[in-house]
Amino acid sequence: MEEEADTGVSSRQERKALERAKILQRESERKIFRLVGRVLKKPEDERSEEEAAVLLLHRDTVEELCRRQVRRNVLKRKQEEVFDTADELKGKVRKLAVAIKQAKHLVVYTGAGISTAASIPDYRGPNGVWTQLQKGRTVSSSDLSKAEPTLTHMCIKMLQKEKLVQHVVSQNCDGLHLRSGLPRHALSELHGNMFIEVCTSCSPVREYVRLFDVTERTSLHRHGTGRRCSHCGGELRDTIVHFGERGTLEQPLNWKGASEAAEMADVILCLGSSLKVLKKYACLWCMNRPPSKRPKLYIVNLQWTPKDDLAVLKIHGKCDDVMSLLMEELNIPIPVYDRTEDPIFSLATPLQSEETDSYTREVIVPPNGQQDGSPEPGEHGEQADEATAVQ
Repeated sequence: MEEEADTGVSSRQERKALERAKILQRESERKIFRLVGRVLKKPEDERSEEEAAVLLLHRDTVEELCRRQVRRNVLKRKQEEVFDTADELKGKVRKLAVAIKQAKHLVVYTGAGISTAASIPDYRGPNGVWTQLQKGRTVSSSDLSKAEPTLTHMCIKMLQKEKLVQHVVSQNCDGLHLRSGLPRHALSELHGNMFIEVCTSCSPVREYVRLFDVTERTSLHRHGTGRRCSHCGGELRDTIVHFGERGTLEQPLNWKGASEAAEMADVILCLGSSLKVLKKYACLWCMNRPPSKRPKLYIVNLQWTPKDDLAVLKIHGKCDDVMSLLMEELNIPIPVYDRTEDPIFSLATPLQSEETDSYTREVIVPPNGQQDGSPEPGEHGEQADEATAVQ
């Protein structure tokens, strides 16, 4: 028994000694990294003999620090915004216009960059949400209900009307494509729509379009909005797909429409997307085909994207500037957003009387000036039951 006890004590002491040795080793390595880092920051002609000897002694550390610096420089370059000159922009847009005219099935992929003109922040630009968070800064919240479709949204809607664009695949949740008048059958909102809540207890899923942001109480894996289905009483949920989630709703995500459009596409135009998320959706890129059989790719973005090397043409310009030149080249007028024609007002379902205080977000004011999403007296019964059933 005494031998077993001694063995146990000895084993613990060995483990502790090993852990201490590891801690001391890590601390020693950190000191060497700091020392070598300080020397490398000095110009070569200002280093002392002792400092030069340090670099010779720790060549592996020097190489590792140099590799890290190269990676930092590459990352920095990828985050920088690049602008084509006016002549370059016109020349590139001319080529894009030719491609659009010749396309048999053009699909447009859109990201946050098409909504920045509506004062909605992007994600990875110099002032984007992720960029600010990585720098340790706070990001102020903004009410997206105040935003209206931009020139780019209206151009896309017009191109679809002219049958030059067959489908639009959007990462944005701001609902601006829908509000521009783009038909829903031609739209896939892969990450949801902030104005739409649904009842998944109903079959088919029942949809409620609201005039306010329905996501104020929802978050990752918590999608209940606090309101109830007027048909079955089930809890309504938002349609947003957060990072780390898998979107399963048929609408407004419309994955079926997106994948079918990608399968038929001969040209894909990416507008204002970093493509860092979209690139992960293999069905959108036809990567199972040989390169010569894949859709021709055109990208409009100020920053580097992981698909740049595969693009036929990369245009460094703001989406509104590019689309304005494109419509001029195609000789198609650009419609102006008209609130009286915003489809959201005809699609919206009035709240039930007990739900009038169920939100605090600002309401999109209808053309008639009504300030909230609550029903008029006597209106909440029959009309509320007319919430759209998503087929």
